[in-house]
Amino acid sequence: MTVIDSRDIPADPESTERLAAGSLTYRVVDGSDAARAELFQRATTRGFLGAEPSAEELAFGQETFDARRNTGVYDTPEADTMPVATIDSWVTPVTLPGGGELPMWAISGVTVSATHRRRGIARALLEGELRSAVAAGVPIAGLTVSEATIYGRYGFGSALPMAKFTVDTRRAGWAGPAVDGRVEYVDRDALAAALGTVHERARSSRSGQIPGWPSRWTGVAGLAPGSTDGAKVRGIRFIDRDGEVRGAMAITLRDASGSFRFTLDVRLLVAETAEATAALWRFALQHDLVDEVTADLRPLDDALPWLVRDPRGVTQTVHDHGWLRILDISAALTARRYSAPLDVVIRVGDPLGFTAGDWRLRVDAQGASTLEAADIADGADVDAELDVSALSILYAGGVRATSLHGAGRIVAAPDVVEALDRAFVSFPAPALDIWY
Repeated sequence: MTVIDSRDIPADPESTERLAAGSLTYRVVDGSDAARAELFQRATTRGFLGAEPSAEELAFGQETFDARRNTGVYDTPEADTMPVATIDSWVTPVTLPGGGELPMWAISGVTVSATHRRRGIARALLEGELRSAVAAGVPIAGLTVSEATIYGRYGFGSALPMAKFTVDTRRAGWAGPAVDGRVEYVDRDALAAALGTVHERARSSRSGQIPGWPSRWTGVAGLAPGSTDGAKVRGIRFIDRDGEVRGAMAITLRDASGSFRFTLDVRLLVAETAEATAALWRFALQHDLVDEVTADLRPLDDALPWLVRDPRGVTQTVHDHGWLRILDISAALTARRYSAPLDVVIRVGDPLGFTAGDWRLRVDAQGASTLEAADIADGADVDAELDVSALSILYAGGVRATSLHGAGRIVAAPDVVEALDRAFVSFPAPALDIWY
């Protein structure tokens, strides 16, 4: 995969001009200036309603800041002020259905100060990032969100739903297989290393996954400065019969009833094999004095409900998590593999114009595809109409075309919807098990 550094891309001219008309300055922050970097980090923390960061927390965040393109909006032309809005981005590989990868423009840290709402700042930030990604030749963008009602208007779609599990361990019991290997406790430094290693090896097995980064793993392991429950984090890893670490899990325990009965919260479980997944689940569900286990950001095809004696002891809540936005329709649609042959003409609407048009998508029996502009004037019929948000939802293979059709997001005959379903579905279920 071609390596693209988002930090080399200048601030988007259209957003610069739009914000300047409102007496606001829009610029990429000079990461080499420590004072400006600190102001940016403080503004981002404030935007997410966090406490004022300590010097130690700012130092911890500097490595991540340095690795990203940080763009701020300012009330004045002077550089040495705190931004009133922030956004950061970087280019990362994202796993595709079939196991390939594409570069993705990952977006994070989107904040607008409460003093500057309703001034078009968020629109300028998001559209500016998308235009910058297109200028850099990046075919897809992605983000995780704190508010789910904002990003559809920019063409993003909720493509990677995830599950939250709550398990009544006394009712659920255990019915899983015996596993040849062992689980063991590790200290938090070793936990962070194991999480990163296993996640990197496992992420190519599911579409939607992206690599983590050092502060992500140290944060999950409770090693980040300012962590309110860092000292409570415990680490477990699974070692297979050959002595290889194939899974790792970060947990915390909390007294749930005041009667010395506990809830075990899984902060993150990463596993490279089905055996590792089962072994880590067994550890959690059979832990002494634990009546309840919770875990979020689990794939929709997680084996957990089938590893227990009574599946009614497992409550599964599905929610949105990873959002995608196709920017280069040809590069995106032809890079992934498909699960069934397909030959359709789709009409795509796009509020920013990047992917709009009529397109003929052909998929052969091996799952490889071609895409070309469809000439309706020459008699080609449009088989399905959808906007880029719906296409981006469909793209990862985790949301059914039937569901989108039932919601009015795809306009097509039933046989076309079924054909889209069969072609776009991805195995195993897509997943994104971290925030970014």
